[in-house]
Amino acid sequence: MRSVGAFEAKTHLAALLDAVVAGEQITITRHGRPVARLVPPDDQVRPDVADTIKRLRAFSAGQRLGGLSWRELRDQGRP
Repeated sequence: MRSVGAFEAKTHLAALLDAVVAGEQITITRHGRPVARLVPPDDQVRPDVADTIKRLRAFSAGQRLGGLSWRELRDQGRP
């Protein structure tokens, strides 16, 4: 959980809300003391992890690397 001061929270509210949408919880402090928390709403639908993994595996099943290894692809362009 991240902690930010009230001034920073006011200044960067849009970015903090983006972080909360991504699942992060943020504590807002005033003079070093916690005064509020930004958290995702309870009714927010979160993706089913098992279903997401199953869909990713199904997607990758037909993918080919054209004879290259994943290491070669990873290292392409590295000095």
